[in-house]
Amino acid sequence: MTDIKGRTAVVTGGGSGIGEGLAKELARQGASVAIADIILENAEKVASEINAAGGKAIGVHCDVCERSSIAEMKSKVNEALGPVTLLFANAGATSFDALMDMSDDDVDWILQVNLHGVMNTTRAFLPDMMAAGGGHVCATASMAGLLPGWIPVHVPYSAAKMGIIGLMMNLAIEMEEHGVHTTSYCPGGVATGMKVNNARYRPDRFGGPGEGEVHVGEDSAAVAGSQAFFRPEAIAPMVLDAVTNNRAFVFDHPEQRVHFRETYAKIVEACYNASDNWQDQHGRPEANPQGAMLVK
Repeated sequence: MTDIKGRTAVVTGGGSGIGEGLAKELARQGASVAIADIILENAEKVASEINAAGGKAIGVHCDVCERSSIAEMKSKVNEALGPVTLLFANAGATSFDALMDMSDDDVDWILQVNLHGVMNTTRAFLPDMMAAGGGHVCATASMAGLLPGWIPVHVPYSAAKMGIIGLMMNLAIEMEEHGVHTTSYCPGGVATGMKVNNARYRPDRFGGPGEGEVHVGEDSAAVAGSQAFFRPEAIAPMVLDAVTNNRAFVFDHPEQRVHFRETYAKIVEACYNASDNWQDQHGRPEANPQGAMLVK
């Protein structure tokens, strides 16, 4: 079990959407919360609302694409609230543009904020958790990461979010001896305002910020439109329940299990069957005598 009450938590991207919902629920359950956001005004607004409701929170600026910004944020949080043992690596951005229509800056931004941002933030706060003898990292991935073939025209985003899942699952093995657990949260439809506000979070070095809405094509919109969208405050208790119980994943749309089965039971199993069939016809390759070492 991972206790929430009495802990210090950091929520990146906590100034709006899912992050705001998580920050407020963490405070409600007794954690001191640092709301980190690339738009400081949003972070401070959420912190003010938490403090007004009797909780304890601070707002801090952070661009998760920059290690120096994460380090500065961590220093401020440690000074104000003490060591951090709960990290919610939630900051992210989205795109529904075709891969070959995207600029280098478009691709780099999506990968940097969604994957490298989680990696960099996690690396920054792990020492606190290891020193404390325990902690928990919950990263916001996506059903588009667990099921990368589900929503079309989502290539860099799906790649980054699938990377988060790999990061969290492998990190759990590495951190087991230190009592640090991990959770991948895979939203399946949450109303966040990302479509309207996404470009505002884009850093200067990637050509931002901007004001335009995210363009969503008909195919992607059809998939999204078939899902129920929940409010952030409704899913936050579900996420914290998974963290409390040290679950590797948390899903907010259990009915989407059918898509998981279609992806892995049908597609992946079919490919394993093809491998079996190939080896039945051609024989199993001989093992290299030196194992992983290739000696010619």
